Amino acid sequence: MRINKYLSSIGVASRREIDRLVESGSVIVNGTMATPGMQVSEKDVIEINGKKLHKKSEKKLYFMLNKPTGVISAAKDDRGRKTVVDLIKCKERIYPVGRLDFDTEGLILLTNDGDFFNKLMHPKSEVYKEYHVDVMGRVNKLEMDKLKRGIKLEDGITLPAKVELLDSSHETSKLRITIREGRNRQVRRMCKAIGHPVIHLKREKIGELGLGDLKKGGFRELTKKEVEYLYSL
Repeated sequence: MRINKYLSSIGVASRREIDRLVESGSVIVNGTMATPGMQVSEKDVIEINGKKLHKKSEKKLYFMLNKPTGVISAAKDDRGRKTVVDLIKCKERIYPVGRLDFDTEGLILLTNDGDFFNKLMHPKSEVYKEYHVDVMGRVNKLEMDKLKRGIKLEDGITLPAKVELLDSSHETSKLRITIREGRNRQVRRMCKAIGHPVIHLKREKIGELGLGDLKKGGFRELTKKEVEYLYSL
């Protein structure tokens, strides 16, 4: 993983700040000065301003959080906004696996297990994620078929999606959309591309792991069976 993304994911600092530290020569990896874009992992010995990052010897932790809107999917925020880490009562340093937009709610995972993070975030993992979406206007079959086949966005055509119409009226439609990509604001951009901007968006599942009756803002530790399931995806 790129050094700025890795150090940001474990809560050291923002990517921008890490880039500044690397460019100033303040970051050492395995005894050698780090370079921008360098690939690292938790197996590497990393020093920042002469202080070594300690290897994580504590037990591995895995949490599920029902993220509310208005919360940042990050370990820290330079602007002082509330983050998903702030919502979990945990003394150990943890970080989110992937992101949900500021104005999107629902299921997000947090951990201190770098291998778990890397496995789920790897582009080849293609883990399905299910979203419940309220959009403006009545969505018709032709528009749903476009979503199912793949939508052309500015960063390329999306992979085929699973789409189900749950309810509709002249004013709004409710959809269940399941995708296996993780592009920035992807579901919102897909819906906008067919002429139906998103009103409300919530992630319900990652694979077969769902929120269940977990309340908004609530969290719990994953069971051993759930962790093994996610590793198997």
